[in-house]
Amino acid sequence: MKTFFQIFGGTLILLGLMAAAGSAGDCDGKCGPGNDLATMMIIIAGSMMAMGLGGVMLVIAGKNN
Repeated sequence: MKTFFQIFGGTLILLGLMAAAGSAGDCDGKCGPGNDLATMMIIIAGSMMAMGLGGVMLVIAGKNN
């Protein structure tokens, strides 16, 4: 179970970081307007939740030594 928490927790942190980085959805100005502010905040909230849950999973995996 410890290995599952480590792999899944790390994956959640990585995917949450990628979602937060792309939350504006502007494609560096090459693909039209990006997301509006409300959509961007919803994506950021979800990505912060994923990173937080991933961190909790890594802490749990660390305590099960």
